[in-house]
Amino acid sequence: MMRVFIAENQTMLKTALTGILNLEDDIEVIDSAEDGRTALTKIRNLQPDIAILDIEMPKMSGLDVAEELFRDKKSISKIVILTTFAQADYFQRAVNAKVSGYLLKDSPSDELISDLYKIIAGHSIYAPELVTSLINLKKNPLSKREKDILRLVEKGLTTKKVAGQLFLSEGTVRNYMSTILDKLHAANRITAIQIAKKHDWI
Repeated sequence: MMRVFIAENQTMLKTALTGILNLEDDIEVIDSAEDGRTALTKIRNLQPDIAILDIEMPKMSGLDVAEELFRDKKSISKIVILTTFAQADYFQRAVNAKVSGYLLKDSPSDELISDLYKIIAGHSIYAPELVTSLINLKKNPLSKREKDILRLVEKGLTTKKVAGQLFLSEGTVRNYMSTILDKLHAANRITAIQIAKKHDWI
């Protein structure tokens, strides 16, 4: 019997996922949590075979929980991140924490169940979209102009001031920033700067 723990702060999704997994003859959802801190405590106490974690949770994110379990070495549970976020920086954190799976919520339920069986058998399963994004991030995806703009933004310059310094229109600067966010899979300027700095791209 595969003993599964679920950490998901959306009650409806947690209930649906629990129901789907419990339909399997050899899978049992033994407990759940709606915030990361509670999840961490329960995983340590229950030692499930697999702990499925969402990223966006109150108190501690799923990635925070995965990193804590990796650091303290007390958990024998295989960790699976199940999320809507396909950001490469999140994926890199998950890989560094040695999670056994990083899967996207929009995957079919039968595919998720199949992946759980593979993970319990010792395989690591990562969504192909995430592997591609990580490979792409190993090379600097930013053009010289994009790097110039991001450096100025890092210094705290407004769009108007960046445009003035580079002799561009404000609309052009905004277009460049949109492209930068897309290339770095970043939600905002601050995250884009953090990703670029981390990889020494600016």
